Amino acid sequence: MTQTIAVLALPGVQMLDVSGPLDVFAQANAELGRAYYVLRVVAYEPGPVRSSSGVCLLPDAVVGDPLPRLNTLLVAGTPHASRAVLSTPALQWIRATAREARRYGSVCTGAFVLAAAGLLDGRRVTTHWNAARELRLAYPRVEVEEDALHVRDGKLRTSAGVTAGLDLALSLVEEDLGREVAAKVASQLVMFFKRPGGQLQFSRKGQAGPVGRSVLQEVQRWVAAHPQLPLSVDALAAHAGLSPRHFARLFHAEVGVTPAAWVEMTRVAAARAMLEGGAATPKQAAAQCGFANVDTLRRAFVKHVGVSPAAYRRHHGSGPD
Repeated sequence: MTQTIAVLALPGVQMLDVSGPLDVFAQANAELGRAYYVLRVVAYEPGPVRSSSGVCLLPDAVVGDPLPRLNTLLVAGTPHASRAVLSTPALQWIRATAREARRYGSVCTGAFVLAAAGLLDGRRVTTHWNAARELRLAYPRVEVEEDALHVRDGKLRTSAGVTAGLDLALSLVEEDLGREVAAKVASQLVMFFKRPGGQLQFSRKGQAGPVGRSVLQEVQRWVAAHPQLPLSVDALAAHAGLSPRHFARLFHAEVGVTPAAWVEMTRVAAARAMLEGGAATPKQAAAQCGFANVDTLRRAFVKHVGVSPAAYRRHHGSGPD
């Protein structure tokens, strides 16, 4: 018995959001020696779908076309998914198809399309780390898990950005065909069967440019250049030439977090940069980035990055182990 999986590809779709999961399912077919999965790409409108890289996809169907009952409907992401405006008939088709399918979900920012169709209210989901806050603000009834690589909530499946679509597809293969087949697929595709850590280890939070009025931006640049210094609110306020109380209130209003939280994020970002170089140990990074000791660094690192400094250096460092 075959299972049909359809991927909805909107104009400007991220190619890997489509091809990555489909290759996982295709490899499962190869491991079984038969076509267990029937794979279909569905377009928003007739004609080829031009991806964000410029490569065109030739879809098998168009939104509104009758399809066999689906095992799975996945919506692939696009760089501009949060601003996409879909027609009412298209949203109705997505809603009806998802509800009739055994399961449905999204890859990366495809979550915005499902949310627009009203399919995420009250559900736990994930999306690309850089779009998580925007999804949470645009759809406050959706519970966004920012660090997860993929999330299962009932018949809903959602994944983080781009390559996490492969992790999601592999988990679906494991659901359908068991651990042994899924492990063989992972081996053939040279990917983790269970990737260590979450997606925040790939994020660049804390490394954005300074924001707010000029006096606050100057403080932020000073902190980023000197993370090893004592950086209490009093010290930051003195550098800005403001009273501690006024500075803390102004900073929170314009930057969006407390001074202490911002300093911690900035120090973690500095430690990440050192660990990525590979030459510094976590203990050395802690000392040079303003942390009291390596344990303090570890707690902050796990909080903001999702893995320990040692694990991050091992997987992301470019120097010798």
